[in-house]
Amino acid sequence: MKIVVLAGGLSTERAVSLVTGTGVCRALRENGHRAILVDVFLGVEDVPAELETLFDAPDGLCGDARIGTAAPDLEAVRRSRKDQSRRLLGPNVLELCQAADIVFLGLHGQDGEDGRIQAAFDLLGIRYTGSGYLGSGMAMDKSITKMVMENAGIPTAPWRDIPSYTETDIPALAAELEVPCAVKVVNGGSSIGVALPDTKEELEQALRDLLRYGSHVIVEKKLYGRELTVGVLGDRYLPAVEITAQSGNFDYEAKYQVGASREVCPAPITAEQQAEMGEYALKLHRALGLSVYSRTDFILDGEGRPWCLEVNTLPGLTAASLVPKEAAAVGMSYNELCEEIVRQSYDLKRRAY
Repeated sequence: MKIVVLAGGLSTERAVSLVTGTGVCRALRENGHRAILVDVFLGVEDVPAELETLFDAPDGLCGDARIGTAAPDLEAVRRSRKDQSRRLLGPNVLELCQAADIVFLGLHGQDGEDGRIQAAFDLLGIRYTGSGYLGSGMAMDKSITKMVMENAGIPTAPWRDIPSYTETDIPALAAELEVPCAVKVVNGGSSIGVALPDTKEELEQALRDLLRYGSHVIVEKKLYGRELTVGVLGDRYLPAVEITAQSGNFDYEAKYQVGASREVCPAPITAEQQAEMGEYALKLHRALGLSVYSRTDFILDGEGRPWCLEVNTLPGLTAASLVPKEAAAVGMSYNELCEEIVRQSYDLKRRAY
């Protein structure tokens, strides 16, 4: 098949997305597909007269993608685009996606995981991988996801929604909110836009710092325990992974720098704990109307009870990412996982509204 692997963009998870996209593109080419990597924001400036010949480009247009220790400079990315257009979609992106048999969404975060691209593709009749626009949009919003969890009977930490605040609101909020807590921007990802204050002073600073990412946050009771994650593929859950960050917090650097965290799969938990978290992951996947694959994060407390944190509709798919580790634990290689996502997604019947 002709496949566009769409990655990059202007999300804080841009670098992660490009590494995911590069890995997926090369795997699909090894599987025999005519796959190319396209940056959704930068696009492809120069294309041949016969557009389809680009699908035979050497190495599928993959570059040397890597993840740094800090989030990317998005203003520098904006300045690097030649046409300086305000459009999210770069030159020739739509044309290439329409020429493909399917688009593999290697995007993460805002403008990729939040349903906007999926909605546009539905209207244009473009096939794509993963969940549709509605489930993606709900899952991307942490406050909506928390409401869905509660409605579905999935245990999650006590929380409060703060839909909008300004600098002047911070002292009053810090005074009334309990600590220790977790403060999260509703549409953040890769642990960007998350703070874990233990004191009132830290909470006030966290609220001030997070305004750079947006003014809508949720504040949760801080949970203590083991960090685990469970992937869903099709109609089954995969073995859980336990993550232990060397620094103590599974932040952006711990997630993506070699040696910064220890990940064990299958996790050293009981069969009952695996089944309980697996069923919760499936339940949330279905309650949100998700498709093909997702990954749900948990805290397992000191009494062995799982608490659901959030769900990722387009989890990282680098060769070292968590879902590929879970797939490997059931005998599925990275290339086979990419192929399975394409196969299941291609057969989906989507409806354009």
